[in-house]
Amino acid sequence: MKLGGLHHVTANTAQAAKNVAFYTQVLGLRLVKKTVNQDDTSAYHLFYADKEGSPGTDLTFFDWPHVVQNRNGAGSIAEIALRVPSHGALEFWAKRLSELNVPHKGVTDEWGQDLLHFTDPEGQALALVNDRGAPDAGQPWDKSPVPNEHFITGLHAVKLMVRDLEPTEWVLTEVLGFQLMREYPSLEYSGKTVLVYEVGRGGPGTEVHVESGTHLPYARQGCGGVHHVAFRTTDEAEQRQWRERIAEAGLGVTPIIDRFYFKSIYFREPGGILYEIATDGPGFTADEDATKLGQRLALPPFLEPKRAQIESQLKPLAT
Repeated sequence: MKLGGLHHVTANTAQAAKNVAFYTQVLGLRLVKKTVNQDDTSAYHLFYADKEGSPGTDLTFFDWPHVVQNRNGAGSIAEIALRVPSHGALEFWAKRLSELNVPHKGVTDEWGQDLLHFTDPEGQALALVNDRGAPDAGQPWDKSPVPNEHFITGLHAVKLMVRDLEPTEWVLTEVLGFQLMREYPSLEYSGKTVLVYEVGRGGPGTEVHVESGTHLPYARQGCGGVHHVAFRTTDEAEQRQWRERIAEAGLGVTPIIDRFYFKSIYFREPGGILYEIATDGPGFTADEDATKLGQRLALPPFLEPKRAQIESQLKPLAT
């Protein structure tokens, strides 16, 4: 029983229309599902991904217009790193972001890894990382404004911030099966270290980076910040095993929740960060043809009878 790496990362936006414009027109990702937060149907839940919305490529957003501005710190997922296939792709992205007036820090070599740090218009910390042609990358979307050879092909890593390393590391390694692989100096805090853990096959799409210590201020979650990270499991049978393992470890875990496009369980690790374990299927073509993903408001069957009420609460998005 092994996790397959990152399934999706869900962040917060207060400006859904601008969010769609940035992630589809600037970053060139495909809006593969336009649905609602199933626990708060007044809010959109937007999924951006590769051509088919493959697990491991999904960057998703809850739309909460009145949420406060995010502040990273202890108890937060402080950065989302995305995969591109080459160093040449990073150079393309540095030029593209500059031309589109998106501030960035240029292509840098950070301890053997070349990458590009930038933020979205709401301050969400992002990075593009050269995955050097690693396996299990997503598929480029031929209608993207970004050429296939430079397309963002999935999630690379997430960076966690916690005050106390030991309990967070225990959950990652002893409960979830991650392994500590390397470390590198913190970019923000001199003399501090970031630890890199990997799961499954390892490498791009499987990494969790952890910065820890009492030097970190406490986080405040809001727009421009991450809500939770989800890890991949093959199917519901394996998910049940994960649920039992997490409960036996003394962590509070939800029942299996049917999200229609995948099934999920949720729990908080001791540092306060929300984890999800999600099944790979059935996927986003469960209710839409692959050629028409993201073009209409998609609702799971149990919400379909409330469509008129739900649509009346949502502002139309130009997609």
